[in-house]
Amino acid sequence: MPELIRPSTVLPAVRTPFVVRTEDGIDLVGEIARTLDEAAGTILMLHPLPTAGGMMDSHVYKKAANRLPAMAGINVVRFNTRGTTSEAGTSSGHFDNAVSERFDVEAMINYCFDELKAEKLWVVGWSFGTDLALKFARDKRIKGLILLSPPLRFSTEEDLQWWAQDGRPVIALVPEHDDYLQPDAARISFAPLKQIQIIAAEDAKHLWVGEPAVYRVLSEITKVIAPERLPLPEEI
Repeated sequence: MPELIRPSTVLPAVRTPFVVRTEDGIDLVGEIARTLDEAAGTILMLHPLPTAGGMMDSHVYKKAANRLPAMAGINVVRFNTRGTTSEAGTSSGHFDNAVSERFDVEAMINYCFDELKAEKLWVVGWSFGTDLALKFARDKRIKGLILLSPPLRFSTEEDLQWWAQDGRPVIALVPEHDDYLQPDAARISFAPLKQIQIIAAEDAKHLWVGEPAVYRVLSEITKVIAPERLPLPEEI
């Protein structure tokens, strides 16, 4: 009998821990979850604010790693930014308010391409991670950005204008009841980024709590990278 996919569901993948050293000497701990078959693409996930509990195991990211390789053929790369702890371990260094984290993002993008041989790499940011993506994920090899609950706390208009001039796709999934930036305000704040696609997520909140919210996030990621795999299954 089929079973509903639950928060604890872990689907088949090849999961490999790793450590990456940044240009300024910080050791970042992380994990890649690879599909057992040919991959449709890879996502590098930048987690929420570590001073508020954000880490590579923040629930949407953990569930993405547990499900997307099998459900959508998407490889999932997660890691802890400097000074951040999860079950995988603690990255060295200290939180630096989206300044030195530039080295973390750049090191991880290089690792994805040079060591993991990632193809069709997209960067996914959630909350604080969206600021890191907008500010630092500018490597010409990535396909674009997917932003979850962007607060625009550390990003500047200059960052938005950089992406506007660059022209690569930027997709923002903005919860209707977000604590920091709701859809109408997001359309105004992101105005300098002409090509952004803002998707309003009805009834959702900043933290995407609950299986319907998680399903929406994973579906939107899949829509960008492997649309032929939609709709995602809700039972196994």
